Amino acid sequence: MRASGILLPVSSLPSKYGIGCFSKSAFEWIDFLQESGQTFWQILPLGPTSYGDSPYQSFSTFAGNPYFISLEELIEEGLLTKKECDAAELGTNPSYVDYEKQYENRNPLLHKAYENSKKRSDEDFLKFEEEQKEWLPDYALFMALKEEKYHHMPVYMWPDKDVRDRKPAALEKVTAELRDEVDFRIFLQYIFFKQWTALREYANEKGIQIIGDIPIYVSADSSDVWTHPKLFKLKPDRSPKLVAGVPPDYYSATGQLWGNPVYNWAAHKAENYAWWIWRMMSNMALFDVVRLDHFRGFAAYWEVGADEETAINGKWRKGPGMELFNAIEKALGPVPLIAEDLGVQTDEVKKLLEESGFPGMRVLIFGFTPDYDNEHLPHNYKPNSIVYTSTHDSQTVCEQIMDICSEPEKQFAYRYLRTSHAEAMGWSAIKCVWASSANIAMTTLQDLLSLGADSRMNTPATIGGKNWRWRVRAEALNPTVSSMLGEITKTYMRG
Repeated sequence: MRASGILLPVSSLPSKYGIGCFSKSAFEWIDFLQESGQTFWQILPLGPTSYGDSPYQSFSTFAGNPYFISLEELIEEGLLTKKECDAAELGTNPSYVDYEKQYENRNPLLHKAYENSKKRSDEDFLKFEEEQKEWLPDYALFMALKEEKYHHMPVYMWPDKDVRDRKPAALEKVTAELRDEVDFRIFLQYIFFKQWTALREYANEKGIQIIGDIPIYVSADSSDVWTHPKLFKLKPDRSPKLVAGVPPDYYSATGQLWGNPVYNWAAHKAENYAWWIWRMMSNMALFDVVRLDHFRGFAAYWEVGADEETAINGKWRKGPGMELFNAIEKALGPVPLIAEDLGVQTDEVKKLLEESGFPGMRVLIFGFTPDYDNEHLPHNYKPNSIVYTSTHDSQTVCEQIMDICSEPEKQFAYRYLRTSHAEAMGWSAIKCVWASSANIAMTTLQDLLSLGADSRMNTPATIGGKNWRWRVRAEALNPTVSSMLGEITKTYMRG
């Protein structure tokens, strides 16, 4: 199969109320993809974000982000009024998300919608609660405790040890105390999943498959760690004992210290990897294909003491390897997965990728070195690959060439792309990747629009700033761009 698509986070979609969401604009984006001849829409994780607004640091690996709930849809359902939504200060810049305003002003609106929903009976709501009972009550209680009782303190700092340690009597007491707040968070998840399901079904009807994203790790401050502490390497107070990251690499001279607790893989194995099977099943209910972030961590992972300030002083530990993926396939059957195998790859990782049969990733901008043997150059791509012009964690094509490359690298890029004009670089990069032998070719929307540094989605090993904030303006998704991408897609037989 030769196919192609675009990487665009939900938060980056155009919308009226400050952040991309499941509104009418999302459905129009699906139309744009179809009209452009694309097959795939790749997104970032959909979970509720915590400190730093990163989708890779979520309060739950199973829950959805309430920021993505369409207020317009709630207006149509009569749960909110247009006047109420228009009066809320949710950010007015169409190019960037104002997360502070979203945090402060979206929740009161959602509370109003919840209060109005109490006046109605909804059998689908009760059905949703029953279907999600394995994780939903715990997550809703976790968020109610965190936001209403413990003033946003991380779970390992909660003053009531009986609640922190999940003593049944203590949980029963706080659940009764916070009943309405717990129900509010269940309501948010019901609305999130209802709206996302409608959007995904629309995409599938239009011939668009959605590529989701599973972060390999979960946040230390999450309902996942709170409810399954034995599956992670924790201290007695449930704070991380050992955390994940990567050693010094392309992105950082001191490595990346992510702060996520590493898995107790022996405990997972003892349970026949039930939590991971459950996690994968939940994701396949949301997406058509799933990208496994940091695939090398399944072969071997970098483990660092929680008290370290950088990732330099860590150790490599053996991961679960094919044993995990065999357990998943035995339980669920073949699962369409993509391995994010970027960075320095050992023979061990290469062997795991080969044994799994998953397509690996290659990125064009990583190939801009005067070396024609570079595996990231399109003429070296293997068919069983998913290949990108750039990624959400990297510079755009234009930024890489114009601002980052040395002069020899820049001249090499000009020769390879056959252009030195910034406005044409994105299109030239797309043509190179689309023309390759890789089965699936992807571009970021930023590269499709030949944008530069101001549109970068994330800079690894940094927090705050412009990370995760970029949004596309609605006028950029126009018929001219769609037609040009469609012509390239047809030319290289990826339609």
